[in-house]
Amino acid sequence: MSATRRQVLARSGALGVGIAFTGALSELFAGTAAAQSLGHTGYGPLVPDPKGLLDLPKGFRYEVLSREGDPLRSGEGKVPSNHDGMTALPGRHGRVHLVRNHENRPTAAIAVPTVKGLTYDPAGKGGCTALTLDSRNNVLSERVAIAGTAVNCAGGPTPWGTWLTCEETEDKAGTNGYTKDHGFIFEVDPVDPHRSGAVPLTAMGRFQHEAIAIDPKRGIVYETEDAFLKPFGLFYRFLPNKPEGGLGSLRAGGRLQAMRVPGVPDLSVVQETGACFEGVEWVDVPDPLATETPVRLQDFGPKGITHAQKLEGCYWGGKSVYFVSSFAHSAEGSAADHFGQIWRYDPSERRLTLVIVFGPDTDVQLPGESPDNICLAPSGGLMVCEDGNGAQHVFGVTRHGEVYAMARGRQNIGTPEAPEWGEFAGVTFSPDGQTMYVNCYTPGTTFAVTGPWRR
Repeated sequence: MSATRRQVLARSGALGVGIAFTGALSELFAGTAAAQSLGHTGYGPLVPDPKGLLDLPKGFRYEVLSREGDPLRSGEGKVPSNHDGMTALPGRHGRVHLVRNHENRPTAAIAVPTVKGLTYDPAGKGGCTALTLDSRNNVLSERVAIAGTAVNCAGGPTPWGTWLTCEETEDKAGTNGYTKDHGFIFEVDPVDPHRSGAVPLTAMGRFQHEAIAIDPKRGIVYETEDAFLKPFGLFYRFLPNKPEGGLGSLRAGGRLQAMRVPGVPDLSVVQETGACFEGVEWVDVPDPLATETPVRLQDFGPKGITHAQKLEGCYWGGKSVYFVSSFAHSAEGSAADHFGQIWRYDPSERRLTLVIVFGPDTDVQLPGESPDNICLAPSGGLMVCEDGNGAQHVFGVTRHGEVYAMARGRQNIGTPEAPEWGEFAGVTFSPDGQTMYVNCYTPGTTFAVTGPWRR
């Protein structure tokens, strides 16, 4: 996104009142009791933060829970860099377990400290840290949850209270100094990380993972792939041998399949919201471990397979799974251009629907380009972390399609003459819906935001 357009939004307060995404927003939130209480205009203009960290609407406040470079409360080392995907899981006595990814590459400034029993590959700098909070968001503990992984981007929570962290890389042993193959999903137990250890869930595939969502009724795991180069990523489902779930159940293996939309080799060609495709097919992945060939390049038969650029956020809502295509650029190989989409797949009907279209080709004033991490808010709307240029926001979307700015980052990582701001990531809510947790990627900062959410 151009800095100019973001500056215009900032000068106007970035309220977005009356501005609507193109799409059937009500479809996303239908059937949720909380959705009925959501207002129409957001929470008002953002108020400049005198501390220069985070601008919020009047009545909201933040606390900094953790910053990169500070000592981990466990004494295991420093808080690692590059705070990315995150979840908030319920604990006993009102406690909250935050599990936070660190998307560390070999060049990362601060690696996730290696811990015996929790380290997959000592050469990997990525992983997760876990924070335990009391009911007032006081940090009770902060420690390494898994280490020795690589480029831990997003993931997703499980119905049984763990976190699946995803490696967004396909590097093999011997590349970038790694001693083991990477590109896997790992399960993390926030209460006792040693129970989950550092075991790759190999049957779930080795590719550039982004996020997952689990069908709580069938136990099926849906997975997005954020591949950097054409051919772009695929949308997958994993059929576990133990669909009843539970810690460690995914190690029992299963079948990995990729989505085929008949007649649609590239989702970017679909531009109209409400476009619907019946008879979606699922094709077995020939070699989930990508022993010789990346999965997206493998032979899926004469009908081929369906690709999409920048498949990112993924979540389960109601009876469907939703997934995000952050953008598509024809100059980079996509069949068409767009500024962001949300797709809905209904497994009962085998139906895929384009629900939302983002960005300035819908409305030049629309603050919605390049959605990345995304979550359902307890008030019935969406919270969207943008991943673009210029100023960085968390935007809210009401169930009526109205857009408003919820937060704006103020930590300048550029210069006074050429300011830059780190993107937001990992937006999630506490189990009671009273706190929004969100990360600033750079400098790595985890915020807890409280205020009149039900207003």
